[in-house]
Amino acid sequence: MGGTMDGTRQRRRGDTRQRIQDVALELFAEQGYEKTSLREIAERLEVTKAALYYHFKTKEEILVGIFEDLTRPVDDLVAWGREQPHTLETKREILRRYEAALSAAAPLFRFMQENQATVRELRIGDSFKERMLGLRDILIDPEADLVDQVRCASAMFTLHAGMFVLRDLDGDPGEKREAVLEVAIDLVTQAHRGTGRP
Repeated sequence: MGGTMDGTRQRRRGDTRQRIQDVALELFAEQGYEKTSLREIAERLEVTKAALYYHFKTKEEILVGIFEDLTRPVDDLVAWGREQPHTLETKREILRRYEAALSAAAPLFRFMQENQATVRELRIGDSFKERMLGLRDILIDPEADLVDQVRCASAMFTLHAGMFVLRDLDGDPGEKREAVLEVAIDLVTQAHRGTGRP
């Protein structure tokens, strides 16, 4: 019984933490990171500032928490990819999973794009760059020629561009995501042909 109670309390605490992060990201998007205060986050959540402090002491902590939670699937993907054979199907699956992770974290990446100074200051950008380099190293065959290495790296950036550049184009969002993924997979497929691997 005690274990169930602890699990319930832990889940509820996790839900509150998640709600704080969701509301904070909404406010950061609406009025900007700099102009948003912890008090405003607490008011929107209808909790006391003390209740907010229980989970996060600063809005920087909230932002870093959001970043870590939303980018955890990318860490998991890098770990998974390092364990897989270096086949074309592995690379395609990495792109599929990466596209899904980017879509799930779209509000965070919009925030990062619109608040680059804050991202630099909190060193979130460095952490994200490390994740990108991990994925790049899995996608690229070191013995491939330079053009094919660039194709593999470009496949990742195609997915990034799809989040921002194509957002304003007419069309169904699902179809746009599929089109972007298809182009990224085409790039990796073309690059992989030169390796002679399956």
